[in-house]
Amino acid sequence: MELFDGLKQNIAGKKISIVFPEPTDIRVLGAAVRLKSDDLVEPILVGNPETIKELAGTRGLAVDNLEIIDPKSYPKFDEMVQSFIERRKGKATEDQARAILMDENYFGTMLVYMDLADGLVSGAIHSTGDTIRPALQIVKTKPGVSRTSGAFLMVGNRDSEKYIFSDCAININPDAQALAEIAVESAKTAEIFGIDPKVALLSFSTKGSAKSEEVTKVVEATRIAKELAPDLALDGELQFDASYVPSVAQQKAPGSAVAGQANVFVFPEIQSGNIGYKIAQRLGNFQAIGPILQGLNKPISDLSRGCNEEDVYKLSIITASQTLQSK
Repeated sequence: MELFDGLKQNIAGKKISIVFPEPTDIRVLGAAVRLKSDDLVEPILVGNPETIKELAGTRGLAVDNLEIIDPKSYPKFDEMVQSFIERRKGKATEDQARAILMDENYFGTMLVYMDLADGLVSGAIHSTGDTIRPALQIVKTKPGVSRTSGAFLMVGNRDSEKYIFSDCAININPDAQALAEIAVESAKTAEIFGIDPKVALLSFSTKGSAKSEEVTKVVEATRIAKELAPDLALDGELQFDASYVPSVAQQKAPGSAVAGQANVFVFPEIQSGNIGYKIAQRLGNFQAIGPILQGLNKPISDLSRGCNEEDVYKLSIITASQTLQSK
């Protein structure tokens, strides 16, 4: 079964509501219409109804059956303002809150926080910071997780070629504690896609073959991750070849339950993660889907500004699948 066929089956008919704060972008609007038509997601469009309907009309899209919420006329806006002030714990006055919540991303994130929607997809026309900032201030990270991270699902030509690469998008140089948390959350992301996670914390060293502060960080992260998730198949520090190639694993890391068969790869910092996934994408012809934000209390997803309608459609399906896992 094709990967997304399985995800679609899991979410079909479950009335999972996803907020789209950028419906005046035709890529987003087209994906929202498709998701509704396929009975996969209940889209909530944030913006001016007339502007959205005018855009839809120019492209022959039917949006009459989609929920559209205009922050300027939202009947529960006063309730939302008070909820935001409480959540920010005095960091915003009422006047400031009213101004902030005119921003579509903040407004949409509050819908998720108030359980009026299950998740949010943004980033087609907003920066990553504009998408993540409201999420960190309002939805916040899960207990025991200090920060969010960004994973990519890497899909090859065969059904068996499914891997998670993390963190390739958010944390520039995470410390050992953060790296351990990223490893555990990446395993949870893998499970969404039917991957039985075997997590490798990557380095330029395998089991002490090199000595440096960078290696020590990965070793410490491995120790912490095993404490956080003792039942998780996880090992480090491992070079990529030792984590992926069975014959190399036998030489460099004999006895490891992960070496030679890893499917979740945790990079020590963003440089190697970003370079690694793009090499797999461009030279290995893998499809890179993401970044998938991890570690938040509720699913918030960040699109690339270079995305197309299909990217919006697929990331929305992933976001809806994350809601089932969180529930």
